[in-house]
Amino acid sequence: MPRASLDQGGETRSRLLLRHVVAAWLLCWRAGRLPAAGYLLITVVSGLLPAATTWFTKFVVDDLAAARTDGVLTWAACLAAVGLIAGVLPHLGAFLQNELARRLDRLMQDGLYSTINRFQGLSRFEDPEFRNDVSMAQQASGGAMGPVTTGLFDTARNAIALVSLLGTLSVLSPVMAGLVTMAAVPALIARLSLSRRRVGMLAGVSSATRRQVFYSLLMTDVRSAKETRLFGLGDFLRERMLGELAVVQAGERRLDRREARTQSLLAFLSTLVAGAGLLWAVRAAVNGTLSVGDVTAFVAAVTGTQSALAGLVDNVAMAHQALLVFGYHDKVLSLPDDLPSAPGTASETLPALRHGIELRDVWFRYDDSHPWVLNGLDLTIPKGSSVAVVGLNGAGKSTLIKLLCRFYDPTRGVILWDGIDIRDVPPQELRRRMGVLFQDYMCYDLTAAENIGVGALESMEDRPGLKEAARRADVDTTVEGLPRGYDTLLSRIFADPADEDPQSGVVLSGGQWQRLALARTLLRDQRDLLILDEPSAGLDAEAEYEIHHRLRKHRVDRTSLLVSHRLGAVREAQMIVVLEGGRIVEQGTHDELMVAGRGYARLFAIQAEGYRGTDESAVASA
Repeated sequence: MPRASLDQGGETRSRLLLRHVVAAWLLCWRAGRLPAAGYLLITVVSGLLPAATTWFTKFVVDDLAAARTDGVLTWAACLAAVGLIAGVLPHLGAFLQNELARRLDRLMQDGLYSTINRFQGLSRFEDPEFRNDVSMAQQASGGAMGPVTTGLFDTARNAIALVSLLGTLSVLSPVMAGLVTMAAVPALIARLSLSRRRVGMLAGVSSATRRQVFYSLLMTDVRSAKETRLFGLGDFLRERMLGELAVVQAGERRLDRREARTQSLLAFLSTLVAGAGLLWAVRAAVNGTLSVGDVTAFVAAVTGTQSALAGLVDNVAMAHQALLVFGYHDKVLSLPDDLPSAPGTASETLPALRHGIELRDVWFRYDDSHPWVLNGLDLTIPKGSSVAVVGLNGAGKSTLIKLLCRFYDPTRGVILWDGIDIRDVPPQELRRRMGVLFQDYMCYDLTAAENIGVGALESMEDRPGLKEAARRADVDTTVEGLPRGYDTLLSRIFADPADEDPQSGVVLSGGQWQRLALARTLLRDQRDLLILDEPSAGLDAEAEYEIHHRLRKHRVDRTSLLVSHRLGAVREAQMIVVLEGGRIVEQGTHDELMVAGRGYARLFAIQAEGYRGTDESAVASA
């Protein structure tokens, strides 16, 4: 079979489109059965109205021409009733169509983001192809799927109208009926080709569209406003944004030109057929072959048939395009788990930590083309012990944390939780046992209470628990001093202009945000493993001392892993591990490592000298 006719998994394109039609229609039916049934009824009635109008018009004209006054009023009343129905049904249909689109949109968005939330790792979110697929899938909303769902009703209506009008036209002129039908075939072929090209163009410029949005956000987002203005990046970013916009518009322009040429030629062919038919009908009327009513019916039938054919072609072409977009939605929803457990080994629950966590000969790299980040790492974190990890940038510290959280699986080797391979445990169950503060923590545009509460959703309404976590992170006084305390929105982007309180939204400093993120982590107080990645990187010296003093008390008899560049913060850990090039090059207590006099001792001396130099300069200047 030609390659072009195949799609995912060797499935033929026609079969794939048919499967997508069925899937989309089932979604529509699930979204709203009553609106769908009502719209179907309106579709059938609407499809019969053009033929009824044509015949009633013929009867009225013939009776008037023959001066038959007894029946003309009846036919006129029927024609008026048809007009009344035709005037009301579109509005009812539009309401039902919009309602279906809204319900379908909710159902599809729920399905898409439920699937995305099911992916537990990070690798897919770093994959450009996956991001393109998601971007295209997001366009498959309820409104965009209209041509496939409610559009099927429009197709049915046009098909019913077409059959009835072709029947009328065939009675008057079978040849003309055939010509009008044949003239629609090239239109259908051309529109299907254009729809494939349009979706291909959208997929091709998807990355350019994302970059355009990215540059636009950089120019408008408050978090980038400082550097954008300090470095004078406004024009640079604007030019980048306009460049990506030009790429998108160039693709659209090429397709629009092709579509304009094609549609113009097809319209010329359609008009030529209609004009020839009109000349034939008039000549037949002059020769007495057709009556005046026949000519009227003929003209109405030709016009209605061409209109129905054009509508049918549009319906099919738009449905085809929507189905191609829906394919991306279906592709994302059909992706398997990114971190699957071995068959028959997955445990729904993870026992509380009793002995410790062991990394055994762990190797990891982010891609086969990338260098190894961890090289045969062996590490044991005993239960109840405090372990610190130090090392230069790129040593593998952050990657170690990601593996412990199972955002990735080791390329080789295993990570054991009391002897259980963590790959045999659902990631969400493993993470339920952890409290983690990431170095690149999130600043949520939520209230202060919610910013803490997202660390343990089950405690979101536990205000005493939230306050206790804030106290441990030394941020309780800051939060209580906000305009609305814990209910203060920590953002200005959602501020209501009508709100009389100018401080309805507050922006915290970097150090305050870090302590709030720490409170979020400490809310998970009863977890088995506490991981802190640079918990004091954004704090001043006094705040850093206070935080580590509190954390030392909090970590007593708790299993914890502390990562820090500041060696003074790790000196009281029960075991300090020095990473270099993805391997452990030193391991021991602070005193043992200082006595060894190797890399740790050298780095500690350098940092200590920096502080002594600062102190001496301060004394001298005083």
